[in-house]
Amino acid sequence: MKIFYFGGQKSGKTKAGIKKALELAKENKPYYVATYDNSFGDDSMQNRIDKHILERKEDFITIEEPKDLTKVIEKNKTYLIDCVSMWLFNNLENKEETLKTQLQEICQIETNIIFILNDVSCGIIPFDKESRRFVDFSGLIGQELAKLCDEVYEVKYGIERRLK
Repeated sequence: MKIFYFGGQKSGKTKAGIKKALELAKENKPYYVATYDNSFGDDSMQNRIDKHILERKEDFITIEEPKDLTKVIEKNKTYLIDCVSMWLFNNLENKEETLKTQLQEICQIETNIIFILNDVSCGIIPFDKESRRFVDFSGLIGQELAKLCDEVYEVKYGIERRLK
């Protein structure tokens, strides 16, 4: 089962993904794939990370992988990838097709994967090139995930709406 949650910041995506991962994993502990690379020493992001750690408690086994998801996804397990937006940020130097191929590869593995993505598509077009690339990639990768996943949910203010 492949499931995709998207929505704005602090919309409840991770909370919904945690709940779904625990349901799918049943008696096994699911894996939380943390994609943020905190080598920048950003205190604000560290606070977000700490809140996510508290939110998932001891219910998950955490794997940190900022770039190559194919290294960590194995057959017959349950994974929550939080978040695809940070994975994109870490892979901005790659081509769109390279990123899509990586997602296609892991989606072919017989395993449960829940993807979390920030929806950044409703704002203005950014002025700088890198920000535009990130926003464009976010929309394009979101489309790819919607195609690859069995279920797609938009989350706003903690309310999930199933689109697929």
